[in-house]
Amino acid sequence: MDTAVIIPAKDEADRIGATVTAARALPGVDLVVVVDDGSADTTGRVARAAGARVVRHSRNRGKAAAMETGAEAVRLLDPEEVGQARYLLFLDADLGETAGAAAPLTEPVRAGEADMTIAVFTTRVKLGGHGLVVGLSRDGIKKATGWTATQPLNGQRCLTRAAFEAARPLAHGFGVETGLTIDLLRRGYRVREVEVDMAHRATGGDWHAQLHRARQFRDVTRALLARRALPRPSR
Repeated sequence: MDTAVIIPAKDEADRIGATVTAARALPGVDLVVVVDDGSADTTGRVARAAGARVVRHSRNRGKAAAMETGAEAVRLLDPEEVGQARYLLFLDADLGETAGAAAPLTEPVRAGEADMTIAVFTTRVKLGGHGLVVGLSRDGIKKATGWTATQPLNGQRCLTRAAFEAARPLAHGFGVETGLTIDLLRRGYRVREVEVDMAHRATGGDWHAQLHRARQFRDVTRALLARRALPRPSR
């Protein structure tokens, strides 16, 4: 039992229970930490009832802050007598039962073949957007490192503790995945993509969804600017 699952969550009471239950059944997982990032619903209560350790932010601080809080909680819970820190498996709160398909993400890290794995969903959910943020992230990562990511914004990732610490402080908010990939590749860490049969709730096309994409675009742009990796717009 050498892996901890960290799940940042905000207002996910309808799915967090199933996600936690599936995550707890993953091979090698002995700890699931849910970071309730200022939810206005019963996310924390449902997660705790499903067997997760819950850490709560009194206000919404964003995904990157939730990831760092979760990683710190795991560090504090790591047994002192164990020489090696737990591997960190980050999962989205809305995966539901498909979180149970995350096991392949841990295998290359456990085997010492990768320092971070990134999920590539084999089941593609039709999204309401136009791929602008994905394209921005992919082009920025390629400009910065020469590596082309298939799903650069995928939040399902497994890391060694050393790799996670090397990437801190994480890029703000929704820029965290883009910044994490660039920072680790630039530092010589091994990053591998892994296909998994998982799916999360698709973002729709209403104004709430458009606002979400605008925030994503803003945060990814900031992460790329900070790393001097903002791609030039195509003509």
